[in-house]
Amino acid sequence: MKLLLVEDDTTFANTLKRRLEKHGFTCWHADTCNDALLACHRHLPDFILLDMKLHHESGLNLINPMRQLRPQSRIILLTGFASIATAVDAIKLGADDYLTKPVDTQTLLAALNPKAAKTEPVISQDEDKVLSAEQVEWEHIQQVLKFNNGNVSATARQLSMHRRTLQRKLQKRPTPTKSA
Repeated sequence: MKLLLVEDDTTFANTLKRRLEKHGFTCWHADTCNDALLACHRHLPDFILLDMKLHHESGLNLINPMRQLRPQSRIILLTGFASIATAVDAIKLGADDYLTKPVDTQTLLAALNPKAAKTEPVISQDEDKVLSAEQVEWEHIQQVLKFNNGNVSATARQLSMHRRTLQRKLQKRPTPTKSA
């Protein structure tokens, strides 16, 4: 069971690597898009764990080329910035699953195991957690804001939103909702 871990956070990558090696995976780590494609070509992994945000690049851009290199590999997108839009994009591009960080070992192993794989992507490892539309929007705004290094004007332009509207949205953090 060969696994390629594409993650720019070295500490998190090493932790995941140790956890997965305890469960029988042989792991390789890459922290850039170019290194990931080279490692995918060189090691021919059966599984690929792909971070969505790699430095200033998007892991979404790697899904298609990796799928072409390894059509039978199981590709799991990991992200600290979950949103419905990126989950849909990832699945449309060819990812097999979508998990939010931090991810527990059992959830990760269930996503990696093809026999236990579900037909629908996993959007959150916390099954009791249901995100409202406002929470999804908030998470997306935070992701774009971080990408723009906190620049509200650039974020508003990227989101096609008036700057004052964005500022109002940033002042109102939505409260989590729980399902029964």
